[in-house]
Amino acid sequence: MSTHHHNGNCGCCPVSRRCFLAASAGVLAAPWASLAASHPPEAQQLGDYIDLAGLRPRPKVRLHSAVIRRKPPYWLGWPGTAYDLEGHRQEYAQTFTAAAKRVGVELENAEQPLESDEAVQAYVTQLKAESPDAVLVSLQHLNVWGWADAIARTGIPTIVFAPIGTAFTGHVRDISRRDGVHVISSLETAAVEQAFRMVRARKQLAATRVLVVAGSERRETVLERLGTKIRYVPRPALHELFERMPVTDEMREVAERVKRSAQRIIEPRPEDLLNAARSFVTAKRLMHDESAHAITTDCLGMVSARVVPTPPCMAASLFQDAGVTYGCEADLFAAISLLLVSYLFDRPGFQNDPVPETVKNLLIAAHCTCGTRLNGFDAPPEPVVLRSHSESNLGVATQVLWREGQPVTLVRFQDPNELILDTGTVVGNVDTPPAGGCRTSIEIAMDRVEDARDVLGFHQVVFYGNHRRDVEAFCQMYGIRVVNSPAAALGRATT
Repeated sequence: MSTHHHNGNCGCCPVSRRCFLAASAGVLAAPWASLAASHPPEAQQLGDYIDLAGLRPRPKVRLHSAVIRRKPPYWLGWPGTAYDLEGHRQEYAQTFTAAAKRVGVELENAEQPLESDEAVQAYVTQLKAESPDAVLVSLQHLNVWGWADAIARTGIPTIVFAPIGTAFTGHVRDISRRDGVHVISSLETAAVEQAFRMVRARKQLAATRVLVVAGSERRETVLERLGTKIRYVPRPALHELFERMPVTDEMREVAERVKRSAQRIIEPRPEDLLNAARSFVTAKRLMHDESAHAITTDCLGMVSARVVPTPPCMAASLFQDAGVTYGCEADLFAAISLLLVSYLFDRPGFQNDPVPETVKNLLIAAHCTCGTRLNGFDAPPEPVVLRSHSESNLGVATQVLWREGQPVTLVRFQDPNELILDTGTVVGNVDTPPAGGCRTSIEIAMDRVEDARDVLGFHQVVFYGNHRRDVEAFCQMYGIRVVNSPAAALGRATT
């Protein structure tokens, strides 16, 4: 990007970097009382504090739960006469109740196990009448899969927990691959908690309004299947609000907190940190005013047009760490992919540009904004270096150092009905320089993909953990087609 030159009067570029920094330096020197007096009442309201975490949707999520089994006591058969039915029923009930509380969903347990055709039919009638968001069916006998199937055929999303000793491969082979059903044949109760997140994530997606700041039109639509509401607002809505936004104590505190958290600071100056904090507060205000829960902006367009003195890279990182999606470049389905990761796994994703490294056969995922709490919103952050936005050399961008050896998952919604899914392992971080391109750049050795040149998609979202089966389960439950990058190199015949 070329450098913009002034003729000294600033009339050509009212919010250029040089002009804005000169103005903000004066503002910083002013006492808070005189600063407040210098802004009209509207400006003071613009600067009012908005709780970022409050922008994350928290819809009510209702699940029903029932145990199905043959009426005890019984002779022979799995799980076996030695198996403590009542002890395990109570243990699992307590475990799942605690898991529901952690996830933030309501779990209503049937008072008694279902032990007859009549009891199961009555429960099916109840489910159809009350229409919960999902039902958890726990098995306590090998020969009750017909009852599990009857419950699943209500059309209500069904989670089947079959602890080891209640299923053979033949029992689960078909039902476990059916849309709307998620079968957990395991002793791993954490998988049930993840299934609760799956139901919660679907409700959150439907409760979300994504603000797309791009173009010149205002319009709204709703995504099929996911139910996510999309509100488009003209691009000037953001940078014009930025111009009116007063500098506040919150911005100073944000700038100082980001500075303290950094392992190193290379390009950014104090003025850049303040600008970035102002961009952060501006985005919160626009989302609040538009009743939005997520945002994606034509950030490169605004930087290219020189209508903002700073890209929103740091703001987007802060949003992601708080569980609120801020996507780049007004890419709607990248933002939807970020939402999926945030809602389904309680951690930030990393929207990126994919680069093939052909000598080492790696995928490099690179962008100038990345959340730091890659292990989870409540987990300690990964190390971060504060850099400038590489393409413009403006503002504050995050170079987050990913952990080598860390398994990762890559997802990308192509549309509401199809999602690209791949996995790999982080093998290194790439510095700029010597490389060009974006500040957070990670090398990934791909799983199941012979040639890194063949990785599908653009602006994929990468996140910590091998969660292939969890993502597949979500997509199966809600009828989303999963595609993977080709295993064999393109153009080469397979045998």
